[in-house]
This record gives sequence, C-alpha cells and structure tokens, in this order.
Amino acid sequence: MTAPYRALLAGIALLLVAGPAAALDYRSLAAPAVMYDAPSIKAKPLYVIARATPVEVVVSLDGWLKVRDSSGSLAWIEASAVTDQRTVMVDVARAQIRSQPQADAPIVFEAEQNVVLTLLEAAPPGWAKVQHRDGQTGYVQVGQVWGL
Repeated sequence: MTAPYRALLAGIALLLVAGPAAALDYRSLAAPAVMYDAPSIKAKPLYVIARATPVEVVVSLDGWLKVRDSSGSLAWIEASAVTDQRTVMVDVARAQIRSQPQADAPIVFEAEQNVVLTLLEAAPPGWAKVQHRDGQTGYVQVGQVWGL
C-alpha cells in the first residue's frame, strides 16, 4: 500500500468518525422574519417565520443564514434575525413534560404539537429541561421535540 493511499484512507476514516460527532447548529428567531429563496432582500420572499421558532443553520454567508425549519424546508434569512436564545418545538401530538428526567416521573404539563418551549439546559442523555411561556418548567424526552 502506498503512502498517499494510506493517507487517503486515514482521511476518510477521520471524516467518518468526526462526522456524527459534529454538533448541529440550532438557533431561534428573535422576531418574526421573512424567509427568502436566496441570500438577498431582493430575492423572492417565501414565507414569514414566527418569533422564537427554532431553525437549524446549514450555511452562513455574508450576514445571511441558510436554515432548515422543523418541516425540513430550506430558506435564507438575515443573520440578524436569529438569537442565541435556544428553543425547541414539540414534534409529536402531545409531549409530556415531567418533573424529573425519568419516564415514570410525574407529568408537570403537556404541550401540543408545534408549541415552542425555551430550552433551559441539557439534562441526562435523552432529556432536556424546558420552560413553557407561562413559566412551567420540566423535562422532555428529546424524541418529542425538534431543535436539539
């Protein structure tokens, strides 16, 4: 095996190991914002996205972000429209928010699909601590929300 071939294989192996470990970059909208089909205010407006909606940042380019929303749609948004405040969106019919990060813990409240919750902190694996806009807090299983 030649040295360049070994280096190529080592590079591919490194990408395979690092790829899954790379964290996704989620942000939330600071205010309602227009989503565009290209990175320019002269581009075609597609739709308006609500305040606090979580989005996944796919590309960052000169003050613009290409983002994916919970439906999987891709669009461009001005970078100034997002905030570092993290939110998640309920992705199931009714998410159960519990008092502790345990499947058998008492339910504090339930949130319907598409309700946005503030992400307070990461919890034990498989859980996130969240807060409803009315102030209630608890733990949700990560499989019940989008934006993590």
